[in-house]
Formats: sequence, C-alpha cells, structure tokens
Amino acid sequence: MVNQENGEMKALLIIDIINHFQFEDGDKLREQTIPVAEKIAKLKLNAKEHKLPVIYVNDNFKNWHADFRDLVSYCLRNDQLGQSIVELLKPDKDDYHILKPSYSGFYATPLHLLLEQLNVNSLIITGIAGNMCVQFTANDAFMLNYKLYIPADCVASNSIETNQVALEQMKSILKADIRPSYQIKF
Repeated sequence: MVNQENGEMKALLIIDIINHFQFEDGDKLREQTIPVAEKIAKLKLNAKEHKLPVIYVNDNFKNWHADFRDLVSYCLRNDQLGQSIVELLKPDKDDYHILKPSYSGFYATPLHLLLEQLNVNSLIITGIAGNMCVQFTANDAFMLNYKLYIPADCVASNSIETNQVALEQMKSILKADIRPSYQIKF
C-alpha cells in the first residue's frame, strides 16, 4: 500500500480540513483555506494514484461522543461554513482517520503506531492551521525522525503572513521541504 522511492515510504497527512469553521476568526481561516483545499485535493489524487496512504488527522472539537464519520456528516451540512471545503476533500472509504484532542496529530493518538504499521518514514503534511496544528504535528514528527514535506501551497493559516512565518520556521528548524505540491515526487 505504500509507495517506495529511494528508501522513502511516504504518507499524506491532511490536518483539520474536516472543519465547520465555527470559532473565533473561523471565517478568516476559511477564506485562506479555500484555494489551499483545491491544491490538497489534487495532491490527494496524485498520492492515491501512487498508492500512498492518505490519513485524515482531525480535531475532535471536544466532542467526545462523536466519531470521525459524525464529524464529516456534521461539516457537510449546508449551514456549516466549511461545507464546500469538506465536500471537496471528503474522505474515501480506504482513507485512514485519526481524531486528536489537541494541536499535534501525535499527542494522545495512535498516529505514530499507524505510521509504523504502514512502514512510513516520510510525511507529506497538509492542512490547517499552518501556525498551529500543522506546525505542532510537524514538530512531533521531526522529533520522531520522520522526513518532512510540507508543501507551501497546501497549508493555510488565518493570514498569509502568519502562514509564511510558520512555513519558514518548519523549513529552517525542522528541515522540512516546503516546495509547492506540484513539485513533490512520488
């Protein structure tokens, strides 16, 4: 299930894209996410063509009674700000999903165990918000020795400036490759 190139076993992580955007400054984040979602959708198609695992890592929004399918259904409702984004990027049946209680996709989740099971050693991290959940997940991935690809055109924050600062930090500190998604080799 995992494509191997030069010893790399990659997986695509999609962080917090299943989102209702019903929080302070959610409208700002949604506005920045719309063009990014289209790039993530193309990247996901490319990853699937190359048989890479796609893993949705999503906030549970402190709803401990809901599962991932409940969250997707809720966000697909017409009255939700994120409906069009979720419609574009709704998970396929063969995609994996992890619900997280906090910023990092690794904190208090089985993500690392899943990646070990899939023999993954390189991550393509996409999603929102670049300066929060993407960056926290990337920090933990770096500490766990994953090679990081964080395509700059597949990450959004509340502002372009905030996003750029986060990407530059991940590039310089975590040694992340932040080239655009169309330049990623599968």
